[in-house]
Amino acid sequence: MTEPPAPPAPPASAAPAAHDEAHGGGLGSRLNWLRAAVLGANDGVVSTAGLVVGVAGATGSGSALLTAGLSGLLAGSMSMAAGEYVSVSTQRDSEKAALAQERRELRERPAAELDELAALLAARGLSPDVAREAAEQLTARDALRAHARVELGIDPDALTNPWHAAGASFLAFTAGALLPLLAIVLPPPPARLWVTVLSVLAALALTGWSSARLGAAPPTRAVLRNVAGGALAMAVTYGAGSLLGAAGV
Repeated sequence: MTEPPAPPAPPASAAPAAHDEAHGGGLGSRLNWLRAAVLGANDGVVSTAGLVVGVAGATGSGSALLTAGLSGLLAGSMSMAAGEYVSVSTQRDSEKAALAQERRELRERPAAELDELAALLAARGLSPDVAREAAEQLTARDALRAHARVELGIDPDALTNPWHAAGASFLAFTAGALLPLLAIVLPPPPARLWVTVLSVLAALALTGWSSARLGAAPPTRAVLRNVAGGALAMAVTYGAGSLLGAAGV
């Protein structure tokens, strides 16, 4: 009885399938930037929509709506940029101070810092011997970078940039604010309010879905929460504007 022939061997040139999963150290940072951009755009949509809808409740003047919307856009985007610049500058100063302290400790007590790094690696699941060897190798290669990443959670080569953060917040808020501004001034007067409301609710559904996807959360609740919040904001401001307009203020 003869044995069945062996299956043909794969070609020598065949390579394993590519693994497309991203392992870059900057992935978390990029996701944070995307999330901040989505939230900034969402703020621009809600705040500007509330402003122009409130003014629309008080007056039908196109020039008044344009002035209010443009003022809200500029004030909001500058406020967001300034707040982000201050916040990220404080974070960067803290990171620099922590790195300076770590640099000083490495210079003044290198043996104790080596023990500390080995203990931190062991706490992450390495055996004591392997942790010690890894700490020695990391210290020999770049002690400051090793301590910054393992002990402080900081990448010395990728410190936060306040100007980048401020610019991103400015652009994100402006992009979001443009939608209600254009929706309230471009359509004919009878359709302004409804075009604005529907456009804003659609945009809020999109930003809610995007923020949920970036955070790996179920999108339905995020969309409903976002749309409900925006609808409530527009209803409140429109009611207040209508009351003020009726009172002749």
